[in-house]
Amino acid sequence: MTLTERDGAAEARDASDGLYERLAGFAGRAAATSGLGKDPVNLPMIRHWCEAMGDDHPAYRGPDAVAPPTMLQAWTMGGLSGHTGRSSAYEELFALLDGAGYTSVVATDCEQEYLRPLRPGDEITFDTVIESVSERKRTKLGTGHFVTTRTDVRVGGEVAGTHRFRILKYAPAGRPPKPAATRPTKPAALRAAPPAPTPAARRPRPVINRDNAGFWDGVAAHRLLIQRCLDCAALRLPWLPGCAECGSGEWDTVEASGAGTVFSYVVMHHPPFPAFDPPYAVGLIELAEGVRMISNVVGVPYDKVRIGMPVRLEFLRVDEELQLPVFRAGGED
Repeated sequence: MTLTERDGAAEARDASDGLYERLAGFAGRAAATSGLGKDPVNLPMIRHWCEAMGDDHPAYRGPDAVAPPTMLQAWTMGGLSGHTGRSSAYEELFALLDGAGYTSVVATDCEQEYLRPLRPGDEITFDTVIESVSERKRTKLGTGHFVTTRTDVRVGGEVAGTHRFRILKYAPAGRPPKPAATRPTKPAALRAAPPAPTPAARRPRPVINRDNAGFWDGVAAHRLLIQRCLDCAALRLPWLPGCAECGSGEWDTVEASGAGTVFSYVVMHHPPFPAFDPPYAVGLIELAEGVRMISNVVGVPYDKVRIGMPVRLEFLRVDEELQLPVFRAGGED
């Protein structure tokens, strides 16, 4: 049975047992009610966030500090110990999806709206609702359903912000079976031709939009371009439509020299993913220009990567369509 046939059979099965109607019935039901943030808004978490993101805006320091708006979700996350206030409806929804074979999950996008700044000492409460469950969708990862939740974050009963989070619960796309090894029992002239090799898995494509297309045009030309604000001269990477320092939408670019150091890194062991071969090192690279970006560290075993290690930019051709900026350990030419 081909992948298309499997998808068609699954779609027919879902329709016949009324799965989508049951999934859609969860829309509007509470996923968490009167949840309590595990920590009040606090300066240490703000400092760690700003250091990791390379954001040194003065509004996030000192006695009158506020939390970066994009930290909104951080105050409601369950951490390693997990969430304790999820509703039975949330658990039932995911059990239903798991039971239908949609056992994998990937986050796809989020939207945030900020209504008031959060300050150290604020006690966070939140309510989360299952906003929608999509009809069955087919993606490159596999087929499944998009689940959108909306979380209203409150301080003292006042809504401070709203966070919408969308995930895909999916059944992974089938992979062609590996050809079984056989022993030749017939003369060579009568044996069937060997099976064609399975095509190598392709790396995921970057999401290119009007805000970052110039960055990827630069990569294709073997140039790493950094945005520069035309009003305050602040540099920014990754590319954004406006300046985080002064709010200006006017900018040009400067080309990175290619020199950098490993500011931080992780070694990826799990989960396995087609076209990747774990373990491998992913670094937060601080460029000589002062901005940071995430990329692979190559040219050294994954367990030899160290913070402060000098690295040098190079461009890796992944396939006939895609090139990526990576950083080779060693730094100096």
